[in-house]
Amino acid sequence: MTVREKIERHEELTLIPQACFSKNSRGRERFEELDSYRTCFMHDRDRIIHSKSFRRLKHKTQVYIKTSGDHYRTRLTHTLEVSQIARTIARGISVNEDLVEAITLGHDIGHVAFAHNGEEVLAERIPEGFRHNEQSVRVLKKLEKDGQGLNITVEVLDGILHHSGLKSGTISETLEGQIARFADKIAYVNHDIDDSIRAGLLYMEDLPQEFIQMLGTTHSKRIDTLVRNIVDRTNSNLEKGVLQVELEEDIFDALYGLRAFLFKKIYTGEHLKEERDKAKFVLHKLFDYYLEHVEAMPGLYGAIAEEEGKIRAVADYIAGMTDDYAIITFNQIYVPKIVIY
Repeated sequence: MTVREKIERHEELTLIPQACFSKNSRGRERFEELDSYRTCFMHDRDRIIHSKSFRRLKHKTQVYIKTSGDHYRTRLTHTLEVSQIARTIARGISVNEDLVEAITLGHDIGHVAFAHNGEEVLAERIPEGFRHNEQSVRVLKKLEKDGQGLNITVEVLDGILHHSGLKSGTISETLEGQIARFADKIAYVNHDIDDSIRAGLLYMEDLPQEFIQMLGTTHSKRIDTLVRNIVDRTNSNLEKGVLQVELEEDIFDALYGLRAFLFKKIYTGEHLKEERDKAKFVLHKLFDYYLEHVEAMPGLYGAIAEEEGKIRAVADYIAGMTDDYAIITFNQIYVPKIVIY
């Protein structure tokens, strides 16, 4: 018996019947021999965490553009917090932790520089719109490894595709994917409050008190309340034959209420509007430039331009940029240089 088979056997002994078992995966787009040490989902996790796109997350903005403090979240630290929360929930429900980990580590891999401002720019420039969850799937299926993709399993891609949104839309086919969807919101709502207070843009007394009193007055207490509630409610659902990860209605409303508050005050508020507009200007100018100079992009994107059109190629290239790279590239293209000494 291989190590992988022992792990798969352990899953059979420890996971609930409704979990997604590694040996029952629907597989990959391109056939591969099974690894003798790792399950398919462990293999996916490793491929994602060793990818170039994953490493670039450390220089992509979560909320605040070009902060000088070391303690503000980036897209990478957000991803790690989501993964930690999701794994705790997965253990509490006894579903496949390796699948949850792979989904959460890859869920934001297609996010654009400058937080949601970048996504808004690309959504304006692409006729069919732009959604970071779809871009994450595209990165893993097509763009990574110089156009080969990482050949990720169906279940991981499904969880990544369906992680975005909370009140509407289709949900993941697996409980593990549904967990990732909630863990993402639990993480960013709470750490964005924490970062906003650190930045002096919010004070505790500004937060809607009806939601704070229900969830908790500290960062850790709110996460604890949400994680415990989602585990208990989901376990209760499963006992009744309901295959759905969810929060109690009042707890959900409190989480969603804080999220709506952040959108109004921080994400689209007046505090950072000037900097958000600057970021959008940079990306719009880069988009314009590369539409006219496709040859200036790496070869992969030239091939995409021929196959799928220039707009798609430029969107893929810009979506992969970090904040710093976008600014450096903008300066190289548009800012005059000293040529005579």
